[in-house]
Amino acid sequence: MNRIITPNPLTRRSFLHRGAAGAAGAALVGAFPHIVNAQAAKAIKIGIVGCGGRGSGALTDSMNADPNVVLTAMGDVHADRLETSFKNISTARPDQVKVPDNQKFSGWDAIDKVLATDIDIVLLTTPPGFRPAHLHKAINAGKNVFCEKPLGVDAPAIRHALEAVKKAKEKNLAIQTGFCWRYNFAERATWAKMHEGFIGDVRAYYGTYLTNSPWAPFERQPDWPELEYQLRNWLYYTWLSGDHIVEQAVHSVDKMSWAFKDVPPVKCTALGGRQQRVEPEFGNVYDHFAVMYEFPNGGRGFIFARQQGGCSPENADYIVGANGTGQVNGFKPLHVLDTTDGKRWMYEKHGGADGASPGEKNLMYVQEHKELIESIKAGKPVNMGDQLAHSSLLAIMGRMSAYTGKTITWDEVVDSKETWSSIDVDKLEWNSKIPVPEVAMPGRYKIPA
Repeated sequence: MNRIITPNPLTRRSFLHRGAAGAAGAALVGAFPHIVNAQAAKAIKIGIVGCGGRGSGALTDSMNADPNVVLTAMGDVHADRLETSFKNISTARPDQVKVPDNQKFSGWDAIDKVLATDIDIVLLTTPPGFRPAHLHKAINAGKNVFCEKPLGVDAPAIRHALEAVKKAKEKNLAIQTGFCWRYNFAERATWAKMHEGFIGDVRAYYGTYLTNSPWAPFERQPDWPELEYQLRNWLYYTWLSGDHIVEQAVHSVDKMSWAFKDVPPVKCTALGGRQQRVEPEFGNVYDHFAVMYEFPNGGRGFIFARQQGGCSPENADYIVGANGTGQVNGFKPLHVLDTTDGKRWMYEKHGGADGASPGEKNLMYVQEHKELIESIKAGKPVNMGDQLAHSSLLAIMGRMSAYTGKTITWDEVVDSKETWSSIDVDKLEWNSKIPVPEVAMPGRYKIPA
């Protein structure tokens, strides 16, 4: 897809600028006009663009984060998806849904209409292929943003989105991410303990994201143009999803990056392909990946991702330090660090992070929205855009290596010109022609020089 690509203002070795969470000092009224003081209206008005499963879940999480959250505007390219989401959320949370018919928008310009309404926060939960363009629109409109992961599907998209991240800092607007594990108290405490050196310097991280296919492709309908068919089945097209290592297993990639203190890797080598999902309805994505990242300290990060039915599932983290090991499975839950001299730390026994009591459990999907809202109320809106970009780019790096069969360096991915569509998302129409590229063949697929 066509994007404006400006010269990269970042040095390759410092792609991720780890600074303050967000610019502070601007007047609170500019960031959150509806809750300036105790006398002001308490409603925190939110809008959503992208009313599928993840978007509908984000709505519930946002409402659980603060009782004053009120949904006032909705948008989706598909009218039926919008109405389904509206009906479900209205039934579940009737007191927090105040969306009049004239603030339900469908079609290609739905995002523009949502952003033109009087909302404080917009949830951007469309397929990732649209995210950079939508983030720019939201920041230009002066809205605080909850931005789902990943930030984009290729390196030019990430560079373009980073321009909006920078602009958000200048305008004192929030950008919160969907990297939910960084908001889980148990993970926060475990990673903090690792970073304190309990098991020594991290030498290796092994993360698994082994699942079934998320959902079967929708059957093609006679009245659907090709573009609608692809949008309905967006997971299976790289230009929309980035492939499942970028769209789903990026969670494991993010936790690996976190373990290595978000220092960029030197290079990665990967393999992947499709063994089970080989039919045309599965578009052009892979069904398995394995990536090895090499970090400057000599450490290695290993990511194994699979979407194949009938196979053993696992979503876990295994860490090897210079003086011990760690095992993490947030869904069990299991958070254990063992040293070589026999000491053991467990979150359930020793826990506590960011004010949590020992072993306290929390709802991470709600916590990310809670911290977003609280940061805006405090006049110090969080901006996690750099971290979102960094981990998204790491996942893209792994896909690039698997697709090409080549070792990819960090320098190469930061400067990459690989794009996955020649269509400007702002100019899409239902009759737009979006050809489906062949499935990438390692050793044959080439990245533009």
